[in-house]
Amino acid sequence: MIEIICGEKGKGKTKELLDKVNTSVKTATGNVVYLDKSQKHMYELSNKVRLINVMDYPVTNCDEFLGFICGIVSQDNDLEEMYLDSFLTIANLTEEAEIVKAIEKLDVISEKYKVRFILSVSKNKQDLPECAKAKVVISL
Repeated sequence: MIEIICGEKGKGKTKELLDKVNTSVKTATGNVVYLDKSQKHMYELSNKVRLINVMDYPVTNCDEFLGFICGIVSQDNDLEEMYLDSFLTIANLTEEAEIVKAIEKLDVISEKYKVRFILSVSKNKQDLPECAKAKVVISL
């Protein structure tokens, strides 16, 4: 399952994502991972959440990002949720076709390994590809 929090830059998507992860981790039975483009939010996250700064790794395109996600999933059989802040930035997505591909692959990973993905996307809902619009839970 994929959930998307969308809106223009500066609308408060990260705050929504942080609130969601910190609420969720209280009742989670498995592990929770938070991917970001920096360590900036380290002290805003519960210490039960694993923060990974994607920029520390040589991820330069969509395929490498998806491989990175698969690596995290493969190493943690108890992984329950993965929060992806600044999704378009950390996944290096610029073209609509790449966004569609990434979301479709995340759907497959989510179904197969029972991991829930929550993404923050810096786009308005109407600017998202059709496959992503139905996954929007918060539009700012």
